[in-house]
Amino acid sequence: MPEKRHSFKIPKEVSRVTETLEKAGFEAYIVGGCVRDLILGRKPKDWDVTTNAKPENIQSLFEETFYENSFGTVGVVNETKDETLKVIEVTPYRLESQYSDRRRPDSVTFSDNLEDDLKRRDFSINAIACSISKGQIVDPHKGQNDIAEKTIRTVGDPNERFEEDGLRILRAIRLHAELGFTINTDTEKALKNKAELLEQISAERIRDEFQRIILSDNPMESLILSHKLGILKYVVPELEEGVDMEQTQAHAFDVFNHSLKTLQHSADQKWPLEVRLASLFHDIGKPRSRRKEGGKWTFHGHDVIGARITENRLKELHFPKEIVEKVVKLVRWHMFFSDTEQISLSAVRRLLSNVGQDTIWDLINVRRSDRIGTGRPKEQPYRLRKYQSMIEEVMRDPVSVGMLKIDGKKVMEITKLAPGPKIGFILHALLEEVLEDPKKNKVKELEEMTNKLAKLPEKELQKLGKKGKETKEKTDEEERGELRKKYWVE
Repeated sequence: MPEKRHSFKIPKEVSRVTETLEKAGFEAYIVGGCVRDLILGRKPKDWDVTTNAKPENIQSLFEETFYENSFGTVGVVNETKDETLKVIEVTPYRLESQYSDRRRPDSVTFSDNLEDDLKRRDFSINAIACSISKGQIVDPHKGQNDIAEKTIRTVGDPNERFEEDGLRILRAIRLHAELGFTINTDTEKALKNKAELLEQISAERIRDEFQRIILSDNPMESLILSHKLGILKYVVPELEEGVDMEQTQAHAFDVFNHSLKTLQHSADQKWPLEVRLASLFHDIGKPRSRRKEGGKWTFHGHDVIGARITENRLKELHFPKEIVEKVVKLVRWHMFFSDTEQISLSAVRRLLSNVGQDTIWDLINVRRSDRIGTGRPKEQPYRLRKYQSMIEEVMRDPVSVGMLKIDGKKVMEITKLAPGPKIGFILHALLEEVLEDPKKNKVKELEEMTNKLAKLPEKELQKLGKKGKETKEKTDEEERGELRKKYWVE
């Protein structure tokens, strides 16, 4: 068995596990993706240990464990705030039988030989083990060479590896996205030949790999590769409807490439999953809405159609409900009109009402990505920056009578006054109080103030109301000026 030595900085939570196993007379190696990441100088997202100890031996050595599978993996629980170290998975060396369902082995047999365990793994870069105590690396499938050459290659025959577990096909694409590695020629041919095996994989497993591709630094190239190899149609087939689909002159790319470039910009900006998904899906309705009008292509209603397609696809992939709802909302409203020379604050308020304060800035980021995806040099032109200042303007503490937690009808009910100017004076006098202290914009406090104001002479009330109007106008102007400066607009 080929051996090399290496020195890695290992967290105490991991070394505690391997040391405990070795003190009890067993072998213990960290293995798989964590070793690969250590060689690459990356922080592992999780830690796996392999050993010749059996599950019952493992559980007897640690205070808190769980064993909820049929593959021998025991979860050893650590007390730590680091999520990557809370559970260390410890698995006995394994031999696996055939994969009848092409998803999981029919049976698992425990082995006393580390090399048996390594040869069952998917890719050479994941088939490397390391003894922490000895600084010894075990690499029978030349995974370190492939890491150095930035190559993804299966352990053994690629067709056999993919037939065993079809999800490995998508996992190869995900590693391509996360690591920026190329795929070995024979492995790539097998990916194309065996792509249809993904039909037999559960939606949840496909979703998990797809999500990691989207959250990687390089999703665009990997999705282009997945299309080239016939894989994408088993994940998001609707995206391929935009391949070679010409758009208007405002777009430098077809619908497919525009969508991927939009996604890539959101990845470059490190924006969250929902923004990235919306960036990818925002124009997914264009192919089904495309019409020729006056010699030009139009896509009227593609936002509405796209929202429906997005909802159906994300539900089929079993994304959580809250993610589906947010992404659908972003796709539905991504075409908001941002010409600030024509749009009003009331229109901005309606958009804010449609998407919500928690989502509005994500929507702006989708729009910024969309612009770059068209081939334009600036993600934030003047009018989009000004639109953002208008959004902040309508999101401030109450600055109009309409934003008070009380209305004219309620004022009349409390005061028994008939409709007339006095109601308006009271509302503006209340506004004066709230502008001074936004915390006063509460139903009970406003009702108490209304009773007091109603007892004042109309002239005095009118004077207070006028002061409220003037304060509002002054506050509006001052805050508007600050917002314009913030976004470099006038």
